[in-house]
Amino acid sequence: MASTSSFRASSSSSTPSIPRTSTYDVFLSFRGEDTRYNFTDHLYSALGRRGIRTFRDDKLRRGEVIAPELLKAIEESRSSVIVFSENYARSRWCLDELVKIMECQKDLGHAVFPIFYHVDPSHVRKQEGSFGEAFARYEENWKDKIPRWRRALTEAANLSGWHPLDG
Repeated sequence: MASTSSFRASSSSSTPSIPRTSTYDVFLSFRGEDTRYNFTDHLYSALGRRGIRTFRDDKLRRGEVIAPELLKAIEESRSSVIVFSENYARSRWCLDELVKIMECQKDLGHAVFPIFYHVDPSHVRKQEGSFGEAFARYEENWKDKIPRWRRALTEAANLSGWHPLDG
């Protein structure tokens, strides 16, 4: 993982966490095909070395409904790190996770920390670029979920986060 000096902050501030009993310190939300074997692996290992209890879903994602145990893991985490990457929005599972994460931020004081991995934060915020392309594919079959997904992406992208610098 790159040193913290290679990151720059983006956007505004995040909601402070409300102390509560939790199973995990961090829930990692990421698109496996983009970052599982590079950035997310390094981040997960670094958190573990620091004694930070981190939930990472290592199962292959098949089907259309988010697993109830994943929703429970989000609720039982004090915070979430969302690794936005080029194909993040192409996963309905990731988008459903994100909606739950943002609900927990609002309702439970869950801290949320976005990382913009090789994506422009404004593309996430406005659903442009690869994020816009993903939504164009959802228009016909997922009309009921699209407003919640868009709102969650915009809210998350407006939080203070990190944007790894290239090179």
